[in-house]
Amino acid sequence: MPRAVIIGSGNIGSAVAGRLKAIGYDVVMANSREPSSLTDHARRLGITPGTLEDAAGAADFVLIAIPQHAVAKLPPRLFARTSTETVVLDAGNYYPRLRDGTIAEIDAGMPDSQWVEQQIGRPVIKMFNTIHAGRIADAHRPPGAPDRICLPVAGDDVAAKARAVALADLIGFDGIDAGPLAQSWRQQPGMPVFCTHVPTAKATAALAQARHDAVEAKRQEALDRARRWSRDGADVGRLPAG
Repeated sequence: MPRAVIIGSGNIGSAVAGRLKAIGYDVVMANSREPSSLTDHARRLGITPGTLEDAAGAADFVLIAIPQHAVAKLPPRLFARTSTETVVLDAGNYYPRLRDGTIAEIDAGMPDSQWVEQQIGRPVIKMFNTIHAGRIADAHRPPGAPDRICLPVAGDDVAAKARAVALADLIGFDGIDAGPLAQSWRQQPGMPVFCTHVPTAKATAALAQARHDAVEAKRQEALDRARRWSRDGADVGRLPAG
């Protein structure tokens, strides 16, 4: 049975866990608290509560789905014993000041997931950061459906990226190769493809339309929308993704 470890028990992690269980994965979920804090998740989703150290065990995929500021608080060398065959997925987005404080390297222009890669000392594939959790849970479609949502997949390991694209297909979405991790700014908050939930042709065009000189301005627009969203009573913890 294929196995996945989800680091993070929030909306994105839970939604992905549900889809993975639906296609026959053994799913272990861990957060910053004790496994007993995941009893309700186990009941609702069928996951196995675990510890962060379970990420070092045998798994086909590990998904990091936590707020950006929490990545630096993960145990040192968490992935030191993780097999090189395990694909580590990063679903995070950086929301400075509103949720994640400030991260100097990202503020200076480093793509979010390159910073994550540096923090954990392990190559990552950026995926699941451009979709709302509710869409993961209820908008999956069969191959060929005209409204099948496209998920950009960015990273430097071509084989790992291909496995991530295949995983997207298995859970009901079209994955597309969005280039190396250095280009993953194209799918960050505020960019044209971000949370638009469009099919492949439109997602491909949106990635191409992204302008690097607009990254910070577009992130600020996304933050402003999130602040308005929060003032309307929404939980900032529900920001996509992580």
